[in-house]
This record gives sequence, structure tokens and C-alpha cells, in this order.
Amino acid sequence: MTQTLREGFRHGLSFLATIAFVSSLIGSRTFATLNPQIVVIQQGIHFHHFWYGLALIAIAGWFGIARPSERLSRVYATVYGLGAGFIGDEVGLLLTFGDYYSELTYISLVAAVSFILLAMLLLRYGDRVVRDVFSISSAEKVFHLGIFLVGFSAIFFAFGLNLQGVVVALAGLIVAAVGEWRERRPASTDK
Repeated sequence: MTQTLREGFRHGLSFLATIAFVSSLIGSRTFATLNPQIVVIQQGIHFHHFWYGLALIAIAGWFGIARPSERLSRVYATVYGLGAGFIGDEVGLLLTFGDYYSELTYISLVAAVSFILLAMLLLRYGDRVVRDVFSISSAEKVFHLGIFLVGFSAIFFAFGLNLQGVVVALAGLIVAAVGEWRERRPASTDK
């Protein structure tokens, strides 16, 4: 008996996958940090948990294609999220070919969580966000770009690149000033 799946994007599945992702990422990182001596080694091969993550993602994907079901889709989403969390915990290891404690893992986590939050915001309030962001005047857009550049210049200062930081900050101030000037100038009466 074949079940027909409901049409459209199902937010509950994304929620389950996200909860499973965050839980497995935090859980695996905590376990590995507290128990660094516990490793799985078979015939001299160290099995990192990203392999289990790949297996979980492959299984969830395969069953999601081969056996779609309303009830089982929730299971597939959870299994997929668990696998993604195991892989996410070892992103630094994968990118550096061996450094489990690489900062890239933390950067990837922040990027993934930021993407998930932005996606959830856009899914829930997409029309409002588009209206609020894109309905402003071009002068105000220029002003906000300048403010962004001034704020972004902090990254250069954080890495000791003071000259670049000053250049980007000054450019941002100039762009913001131009935007503010354009916003305040009287509307042209030229036809």
C-alpha cells in the first residue's frame, strides 16, 4: 500500500532534522572532549565518527527515496540530522587532514547554525523581510552598506591589519555619508 505524501515543504521535518543535528554535534563534541582516549580502531584503522555520520545520511537518503512514507519521513529526518551532526563535529578534522580540535569546526558550527536561523526566519517571515529590506530607498541602501563596511572593518583590526582596517572603515564612512546626503537632499523637480 503506497501512501501519498502531503504536498509542500514540511517544517516539522526540518525542525526534527535540525534538533537531531545540533544534539548529535554537541553530544559527539562533548563525548570526544571528555573521553579522548576512547576510539574505535579495527585492524589498525581509526574510525572517526564522521564515517558513521556518512552512513546515517546515506541510509536516510536512500530510504527517503526508496520507501517514502509520512510516518517514516520523520524517522528519516531525525537519522539524517544525527548523521549531519556527526559529520559537522569533524569538519575541522576533514579540512585539515587530522586536526580534530581545529577552529574550523567551530567556525563551521556557527555558519551552519546561522544559516539554519536565517532560513527559518525567511521561511516564516520571508514576505515581510523582503518588503522591509528591499522597499527602502537606494540612498538608504547605500547608507546601510557604509555602516556595514565600518562594522566589518573590525575584522581587520582583530587580525592586526590596521592599515586595511582604517581603509575599509574610512570607505564605509564615506559611503554612509553619501547615502545620508542622498537621502536628505531635496527631491529633484527635473522632468
